[in-house]
Amino acid sequence: MKVSLKYYTIKYMIVILLLIIAVWAALFYAYILDEVYDNVDDGLKDRKIQIIKAVYHDPELLDSKDFGFNEFKIKPIAESGYKDKSRLYNKMFYMEYDDKDQPYRVLETDFRDQFGKPQRLEIRTSTVEQDELVYDLTTALIVLYILLVISIVAVNGYLLNKAMRPFYTILDRLKKYQFGVSSSQEPQKYSIKEFEELNVEIEEMIERNELVFHQQKQFIENASHELQTPLAIAINKIDLQIQNEELNKKGLNFISELKGDLRRMAGLNKSLLMLSKIENSQFNKTSKVDFNERIAELVKSYEDFIEFKKVRVSIIEKGFFGADFNPDLADILLSNLLKNAVKYNHQEGHVEIVIENDRLIFRNNGDGIPLDKTQIFNRFYKQGSDQSSTGLGLSIIRSITKQYPGWDIVYKFEDGMHCFILSK
Repeated sequence: MKVSLKYYTIKYMIVILLLIIAVWAALFYAYILDEVYDNVDDGLKDRKIQIIKAVYHDPELLDSKDFGFNEFKIKPIAESGYKDKSRLYNKMFYMEYDDKDQPYRVLETDFRDQFGKPQRLEIRTSTVEQDELVYDLTTALIVLYILLVISIVAVNGYLLNKAMRPFYTILDRLKKYQFGVSSSQEPQKYSIKEFEELNVEIEEMIERNELVFHQQKQFIENASHELQTPLAIAINKIDLQIQNEELNKKGLNFISELKGDLRRMAGLNKSLLMLSKIENSQFNKTSKVDFNERIAELVKSYEDFIEFKKVRVSIIEKGFFGADFNPDLADILLSNLLKNAVKYNHQEGHVEIVIENDRLIFRNNGDGIPLDKTQIFNRFYKQGSDQSSTGLGLSIIRSITKQYPGWDIVYKFEDGMHCFILSK
């Protein structure tokens, strides 16, 4: 799943922060714990010196065989068990008051009394308070850890959102940009250097694209106009020649074929110009279009063509098909679908136009061979041998549907009929 740059950055920052702060917290915890035990050990070592001094002054202290009020005991040891170094360790001792074991820190050291005999001194001190200190410290660290991460993420998210605001403004402008449509927005200035450079580059790119677009548009219109004029003149001259009674049958056929080629060239020129205008978004104005009404009007307009082909056209209204659409494009779209269904039908065939709330279906008889779904909407594709076709009618239909997100045109062959389904 794709995420925005802000959340992508925050996600990785959280992971890195969790790792860094976790390591820092562990090291800090270990350091504080070491300091606590170091202070306890220093106190035990100081008591050791005081107790040994007291033993030299009061030999009766050598009879302290159990831990008493002063939390130490002395017991004689063999010469072989004598050790020079003191030992520090943790040990659990049973406490009658709590009826459970409690943690203690113990210092164990050997010394010689005033009589030269080896003695072993054990001093203990409760570490319950120290453990509570460590527990409190751990709790404080966890709370600090959570609050620190939340505050850093919140601050960073706010700063990122504020810093990225120019980027989203530029992105929104690019989304709304269309060729040939002037923008009402005034040029923006940004305090962040990178966004200002990006904005300047985009402005220059749009200017270059607009210049190329207008040059291309003007060239296409001029070329189309310049081609239409000589083609119309040539067709008119051929019409005059056809009326010449001195032409023999062979010459008449030749001129008729030439006229057909010129008409096809004129139609091809018009279709290419129409495709160019559609793909360059020159039909931007939209309004509420009643497709039910337009289909009925088109069928009436093509009555002569329908009668000539001896085709029966049925309109089956199962719903209302309406949409915000460019009226001119709607006429071109429906006209091409209807002409395609009638033109490529056989004599005394049938055309069904089914109108539903969210789709239009044009069904027609014809050759019992399915068309190639992957090719029929491509430019200049012709499956049959009809030389009068430009191969652009269905391509124009596909180009029109692409101008409206969510619209689509598909072809199916069902029950021996060719079906073109326009859906929104």
